[in-house]
Amino acid sequence: MSNITAADVNKLRKQTGAGMMDCKKALVEAEGDFDKAIDILRKKGQKIAAKRGDRDANEGLVIAKATADNKKAVMVVVNCETDFVAKNDDFGKFADTILNIAIEKNPASLEELKGLSFDGNGLTIADKIIEQTGVIGEKIDVSGYEVVEAEQTIAYNHPGNKLASIVALNKAGEAMAEAGKQVAMQIAAMDPVAIDENSVPSEIIEKEMALGKEKALAEGKPENIVEKIAEGTVKKYLKENTLLNQASVRDNKKTVSQMLNEVENGLTVTDFKRIMLG
Repeated sequence: MSNITAADVNKLRKQTGAGMMDCKKALVEAEGDFDKAIDILRKKGQKIAAKRGDRDANEGLVIAKATADNKKAVMVVVNCETDFVAKNDDFGKFADTILNIAIEKNPASLEELKGLSFDGNGLTIADKIIEQTGVIGEKIDVSGYEVVEAEQTIAYNHPGNKLASIVALNKAGEAMAEAGKQVAMQIAAMDPVAIDENSVPSEIIEKEMALGKEKALAEGKPENIVEKIAEGTVKKYLKENTLLNQASVRDNKKTVSQMLNEVENGLTVTDFKRIMLG
């Protein structure tokens, strides 16, 4: 049997993130062969992942970041089962690594992101998720991936990393970046359904129209004015739930659109994404 030193165990631990005892056992089983020891740890992760496949991984981190030139902002969701794990520094570093890979490689979808190399040594993000399931002992997953691109993008991470938003503006500059930060916080706080009334899906408008009619009839309103009442209900809904028409959280006497135009004439939002855990 090979002589397994503390330095060997520590090296494997740094490489895989597994616990000291798990690393020692894997090295003993592999007779000191590091590649075999890593395979042993991965197989352990696969077994645990299979056992925990039906568990709910509703905790985790939502993190967002803009590129150095602010032309693109990316957001990812990395899940685990408990808040205890979500607050662990190693889990946070794992999530940050995935976010940075997404920014660098610009995958077209969540599945493509999971297929990207994690460490440059043949291990994909999907493989690393399984490995980390074995290391942590909880179901781990990457369940969300969003991107916006524009002249100016901003990423906002709400304290606690359970909520984040990314926003795209049509104009760039220092003043625009500050305004974009306010908009990103607005999105996080107010959860708009769309940029403006023209970008609200028709099914949402139809649903709100039907609810307005139903409410008016339930209140005993005459049938000949039910349609008009429902239209008023929809108009109110669109004002409260579309980003540019919402009252600004910073100054509720102005809409978000008015606030942006005061910063720069014609400044507007071209895209946004918001994700909240739970």
